[in-house]
Amino acid sequence: MQFIDLQTQYQRYQTEIDERIHSVLNHGRFIMGPEVGELESALAAYVGVSHCITVASGTHSLEIALRALDIGPGDEVITVPFTWISTAEVVGLVGATPVFVDIEPGSYNIDLDRIEAAISPRTKAIMPVSLFGQMPDCDRLNQIAAQHGLPVIEDAAQSFGATQNGRRSCGVTTIGSTSFFPAKPFGCYGDGGALFTGDEELARKMRAIRTHGGLERHHHPLLGMNGRFDTIQAAVLLAKLPHFEWEVAERGRIGARYTEQLRGLCTVPEVAPGNTHVYAQYTIRVPDRDAVGAKLKAAGIPTAVYYPKCLHEQPVFGGGASRVVGELAESEKASREVISLPMHPFLSEADQDRIVDSLKKVLAGK
Repeated sequence: MQFIDLQTQYQRYQTEIDERIHSVLNHGRFIMGPEVGELESALAAYVGVSHCITVASGTHSLEIALRALDIGPGDEVITVPFTWISTAEVVGLVGATPVFVDIEPGSYNIDLDRIEAAISPRTKAIMPVSLFGQMPDCDRLNQIAAQHGLPVIEDAAQSFGATQNGRRSCGVTTIGSTSFFPAKPFGCYGDGGALFTGDEELARKMRAIRTHGGLERHHHPLLGMNGRFDTIQAAVLLAKLPHFEWEVAERGRIGARYTEQLRGLCTVPEVAPGNTHVYAQYTIRVPDRDAVGAKLKAAGIPTAVYYPKCLHEQPVFGGGASRVVGELAESEKASREVISLPMHPFLSEADQDRIVDSLKKVLAGK
């Protein structure tokens, strides 16, 4: 049994993927080829914004967003500690300080009630994480940010395809950032990511930073990087894109089916009103998480833990490299209890029933 089944996905779409890849191999424009622009136009239309800028990874996308907002040494960015390290790593890479506030226990997203207490004269942005596949309350988040004149960067690495009150993830904040890492809901066959915005000047800056700080060859008005997206990876995503809405619907159906069968046996994901959930990971909470994972593994059921240690507990963010506001009890509790079950659009009901039955037996002590 696969935790995430990329092989079946390739077999389903093999003709389209192979044709797209061979088209790149034949025209030979491997860097910034025509597929890159084609994909950017398609994704901007999908999300519902004016601009999409594809980049080399989801980590690059966050760093480029911060640089485009002129965030650097002496500045602070408010975010959460229960996430993958990239979220805070990029803040440190531009010379700024991550400021950690706690999460909500049900959604695992940023606790909006804690944001204003974290805002200081040095705060330059708020960077929520749409963890596991659903968005925080972006209307309220944007209101808080607007009251303080702050931009919002949605770290949507796990929520591409999700919606909130009919609006798509990546399209409801100042900048949306996502990842195309293969295991993501919309993944390529290597590293990749994208930025989304309706702000033309920010889009121009992000495009320039992506390509060594300039839009014209040999002219570099900004300090940039090599953050370009690979043409072959763009081709892979173009082949997958026509199937993506079906996959999103299947993720929602399979996630709801898990929840229906597991509610009352363990803590299941909560989907906030107005939200859809793409279940980048189907994550439950159980006591004695590690023992449960070991028993499921022995039964042939793969699991994963996202994430066993919070960022404020990582050595790199000690010694003044970050700031903590209030207690982070919910983040710490989640990191000790969460475990993710197999989730992908091709998960059969038979396999899902086997997973659920095995989990029931483990939780019953059998």
